[in-house]
Amino acid sequence: MNWIVLTCLSALFLGIYDLLKKISLRDNAVPPVLFFSVGTGACIWFPVWVMSVYNPEALRLLGIELENLSYVGHLHLLAKSSIVGFSWIFAYVAVKHLPVSISGPIRASAPLWTILMAVIIMSERPNPWQWSGIITILTSFYLFSLVGKLEGIHFLRDKWVGFMVIATIAGACSALYDKWLLQTQNYGVATVQCWFSFYLVVVLSPIYIHWKLRRDKDSTFRWRWSIPGIGVMLILADALYFMAVKDQDSLISVITPIRRSSIFISFIGAVILFKELHFKRKFLLIILLILGLILLKLGT
Repeated sequence: MNWIVLTCLSALFLGIYDLLKKISLRDNAVPPVLFFSVGTGACIWFPVWVMSVYNPEALRLLGIELENLSYVGHLHLLAKSSIVGFSWIFAYVAVKHLPVSISGPIRASAPLWTILMAVIIMSERPNPWQWSGIITILTSFYLFSLVGKLEGIHFLRDKWVGFMVIATIAGACSALYDKWLLQTQNYGVATVQCWFSFYLVVVLSPIYIHWKLRRDKDSTFRWRWSIPGIGVMLILADALYFMAVKDQDSLISVITPIRRSSIFISFIGAVILFKELHFKRKFLLIILLILGLILLKLGT
């Protein structure tokens, strides 16, 4: 399947994933929702890993192959899970407290933070296309902040907006690391996704245990079937994304903005399910944000 088609399908499932997160987190404790959703992904991959140990030939017939990793390989994938776990902790808390139509666009701005990090840390100089993209995205953020004020959200003072920005910067680092794992280190897609799922449970277990021991009336957990749905949608979205990145003809500069178009799916769902306010203004600003991402990537 063409890598662009794979990326579009990944964006579809990623949009559904964002909606399921919001449904699961409404009036719900963050640590157990996070833990059980990633646990679902690990449970799905566990029988695949067992088959790879006892009957790898049968697994290959299904088009799946798990490599035998060295200790260094396990450390590489543990690092991947640690970066993502850190990002998700902040993202889940932010999603719980922010409208999807605000948190989604912030999350979609990851390419902006990648370039800003390169400018600040590596002294890179953006070209005119990239500057146009940066200015367009920052303009959309400023306009989002004006719309957010109508809902009592002040971007510069709201800590949940800050949480989502931190999550997004960590997510940008993770995207660069994905390319290094899949193309430079040449790990297989199934190998990365399987061990990433296992190690994510390990990384997030201490947070869940801490919540379990110290929970109070303000952090009540309510089981919802949307919680395992988060894990399922993530596996589908990530599998398609990893396959697209693995393709040697693929361009991460094209994959990123296409995948971030998932905010259209989550935005439409948020309007229908949560009756979010000012949706016409926000929709126009999301289009402006996507335009900024396209300009950003035209310069890469």
